[in-house]
Amino acid sequence: MTTIRYAKNDFELELNQSVLECLTDHGVPVPFSCQSGACQTCIMRATAGIPPETSQQGLKDSLKLQNYFLACVCYPTTDLEVALPNDNVQTAFPASVLSLKLLNADIMQVVLECHAPIDYRAGQFINLFQHQTLGRSYSLASVPHEDDHLHLHVRRLPQGQVSGWIHEELRPGQTVEIRGPGGDCFYIPGNSDQGLILIGTGSGLAPLYGIIRDALSQGHSGPIHLFHGSRDLNGLYLTGELRDLVEQYSNFNYVPCISGDDVPHGFASGRADDVAFQQIPNLKNWRLFLCGHPDMVKTAKMKAFMAGASMKDIYADAFNVSQSS
Repeated sequence: MTTIRYAKNDFELELNQSVLECLTDHGVPVPFSCQSGACQTCIMRATAGIPPETSQQGLKDSLKLQNYFLACVCYPTTDLEVALPNDNVQTAFPASVLSLKLLNADIMQVVLECHAPIDYRAGQFINLFQHQTLGRSYSLASVPHEDDHLHLHVRRLPQGQVSGWIHEELRPGQTVEIRGPGGDCFYIPGNSDQGLILIGTGSGLAPLYGIIRDALSQGHSGPIHLFHGSRDLNGLYLTGELRDLVEQYSNFNYVPCISGDDVPHGFASGRADDVAFQQIPNLKNWRLFLCGHPDMVKTAKMKAFMAGASMKDIYADAFNVSQSS
C-alpha cells in the first residue's frame, strides 16, 4: 500500500485514488478546481520521493526539477511526502557577511558565506532576516559552480526596514539568518540552441546576471539577449562586466536601456521591455526571464505571450518595491 505523508501525518492511498482525493478525504485543505490537470490549482511539491511524470505534464521544467506535481492526476506507486507550495518547509541557517560593496548609488552587493552547504540554482532567491520576524527575499546573482559564496544585490528603498539596515548598519563579520532557496526563475540545460531573452529593471539584474553566467558556463549555444533598464544612467550597473561577457561570448548580446530623456551614445532609448520587443518582435520558441518592477514584469509577460511566447517558457520574478522593504 502506498503512503502519502503530509504535515507529519500518514495516509494510505486506496486503489486508483489520486493524491488529491486521498488528502481531501482526510480533511486536508488542498485547493483544487478542474480535477483534470489543466488549471494547476492543486499543485503540490514532493519533499521526499519522486512524483510520477504523468502528474507533472504541463508544468514548467523548473517546477518539475523541484518535484512539483498536480495532485489531481498524481497516482504514485511509491511513498511520497508532500507539501503545499506555501508551506514553510525551509530551514533557517546562519551565514557570515564577507563583504559589502556599492554597485551604484542605491544597490549594495552583499556576499554571504553559509555555515552549512546550500543547494541552489542561479536566479533563485533566499530570505535574509534582520531578526527572527523581519526578513526579505533577495535574488541570487551568484552561480553555484563558479562562485564560492552567495551574492545578493540589495536596492536601498526609502524608509525600507531591511534594505536600510543592510545599507546603513550591516557590516562584514556579522552573522545573519537566511532561509531558502526558493523560486523557479533559473536556467535549465537540455535545449542549448533555444534563444534566451532576459529583461530586467534595477536590481532585477541580480538573478539575470546569475542565469546568464550559468547558461554560458554550461555551453548554451543559442542567442542570449539581455535588456537591462533604468530611468537614468546612474541606475545601471555591472556594465563593464556585461560588456566583457559580450567580448568573450559571441552569442551574448547586452542592451542597456535608458527610459529618461538624457540617453548617451551606446545606450538604447526607452523601457527595457519596449526595446526588447521592438528588436525581437516574434517570440515563438524563445525562452524569457523577466525580473524587477512588478508593473514591468506583468506588462512584459502579457506582451511576450501576445508575441508568440509559450507561457511555459516565460519565467518571472516580480520584486517587492514597497517602502517597507
